Amino acid sequence: MTIRAVLWDVDDTIFDYAGADRTGMRAHLTAEGLTGLHGTVEDALRRWKELTELHWRRYEEEPAGSWQDQRRHRVRDFLDRPALTDAEADAWFGRYVTHYEAAWELFPDALPVLDLLAPDYRQAVLSNSSIHAQEPKLRALGVRDHFEAVLCAAELGSAKPAAAAFHAACTALGLAPHQVAYVGDRPDIDALGAQEAGLHGIWLDRSGAGEQPGLRRITDLHQLPPLLRGDTRFGAPSTFG
Repeated sequence: MTIRAVLWDVDDTIFDYAGADRTGMRAHLTAEGLTGLHGTVEDALRRWKELTELHWRRYEEEPAGSWQDQRRHRVRDFLDRPALTDAEADAWFGRYVTHYEAAWELFPDALPVLDLLAPDYRQAVLSNSSIHAQEPKLRALGVRDHFEAVLCAAELGSAKPAAAAFHAACTALGLAPHQVAYVGDRPDIDALGAQEAGLHGIWLDRSGAGEQPGLRRITDLHQLPPLLRGDTRFGAPSTFG
């Protein structure tokens, strides 16, 4: 069946989120005089990453509070200051965001491949984030116009790997799941989730973690166009036929 559209993850797929987060937080800790808060700077960066993943996962599973609330919880836990007011937490996070945004970069292979696919494939975004985060980011990075739609879990009320999230994106494109390929950096959340929802899931394994049974895998976005065309050199175990 012909693939007509490519649906994209954003963070750590086309945008170097991990790199920007580390660079931004390192600069923020220095500016705030907090480099020794959790031992070494590296310890603090690891703690920030752990808390980011923890609170976002809680928000996905039980979205009792707002998207802004999960940011505030992250700050309070990171600083070990549970009594921090919402305004104080927001201000601290806002100062971090200034450093984080200064470090924003696309991966080098992202824009060339987005451009290469544009004549032949429709493109859209499905992200486990919020439109308030992803729309400004995509515009600042100069790629928003590549995408017909940007859909995010916070507004959909459903997050990857739930089939409902993938199906909402297909509906926005007016296409059946089997006409859409999904590209993301998480083998379980992205590739397997898409596959189980009836899309063509493609795992972008930038770190070279290695093959996983049953998943189509690429290690560089330049491998994506031939895979979409059915070239079996990339993305084993099978073609999209």
